[in-house]
Amino acid sequence: MRLKFRPVDGSFYELFSEFGNHLVTGADLLAQMLADGDEREEIARKMRAAEHAADETTHAIVKRVNSTFVTPFDREDIYSLASGLDDIMDMMDEAVDLILLYEVKQLPAELSNQVEVLQRCAELTAEAMPRLKSMHDLEEYWIEINRLENAGDKSYRRILANLFSGDFKAIEVLKLKDIVTSLEGAIDAFEKVANTVEQIAVKES
Repeated sequence: MRLKFRPVDGSFYELFSEFGNHLVTGADLLAQMLADGDEREEIARKMRAAEHAADETTHAIVKRVNSTFVTPFDREDIYSLASGLDDIMDMMDEAVDLILLYEVKQLPAELSNQVEVLQRCAELTAEAMPRLKSMHDLEEYWIEINRLENAGDKSYRRILANLFSGDFKAIEVLKLKDIVTSLEGAIDAFEKVANTVEQIAVKES
């Protein structure tokens, strides 16, 4: 086994764990946005605040990398992980924003499947981030995220098929397709983060 003499800098792990909590918040707000109700503007406001908080955490990670001589794992991997997490939050924020801007009155029930996948991905990622410190018990995380991403892909294809079935007006199809694509983008981004975690774990093993 390769011996490592790296000083432990807990701030990186704390920041990644903090980001995991941002993702759980974002996914929950997204679920609220899909629910029927008249509070969409308030939910969108909360989502913007959550996305801003996530940006601040991303900046803190980058700043920490740039000011630390010895990082807990490769700098490029830290940048890649932080960027991937930020992409997830951006895509969820985009979906919420589009629902508000497009003034979509009724969303297809099938969208709830995608949001459930996102919520589960967020929970698993939030649970995985603190384990970066030990690099233990992470394999089940990236395997399950991959399974969820496959389920999300199937749901995405079914939703698209339904949108183009002729039951929706052309303008509604365009609006809903943008929203569904943002949700799919967020799910794909979760898989990219899981792949990054796997690469880091393999290097550090």
